[in-house]
Amino acid sequence: MFDYLEVGVLPRGRRFPPSLRILVNGEDVVAGAVGEGGRGPLVADVLPAGGPGLLWATGEARRVALGEPECSGGCCGFMTVVVQRLGGIVQWSGWEVPYKEDVPLEFHFDADRYDAELRRVGLSGERAGRRPGRA
Repeated sequence: MFDYLEVGVLPRGRRFPPSLRILVNGEDVVAGAVGEGGRGPLVADVLPAGGPGLLWATGEARRVALGEPECSGGCCGFMTVVVQRLGGIVQWSGWEVPYKEDVPLEFHFDADRYDAELRRVGLSGERAGRRPGRA
């Protein structure tokens, strides 16, 4: 059974510009690991001009920052995960979080559904002229 990814955009807050809300199986993984007042990645950082989005998965494993606590990542640490495509599966593993007791599980997504969700919110590698899943 695969996990289910849903990505949304949160409006500008008091302290931060618009950021992503990342739900896996209906749970906000960033809020669960960085605590109240934390934030996900900034929209401006994950939608680079001419490049693939932050969550784009290829056969090459790479670590991406998904969030930080209210005090800032420089203070308590960032929430990061390794994103990698393994055939028809996108895997999120190797979590690093500010508070060790809040480490999320490893997630496995159906690659086609994962790519469709990224296309829906404009985070796919297609923006850079590449199809998701192609290195």
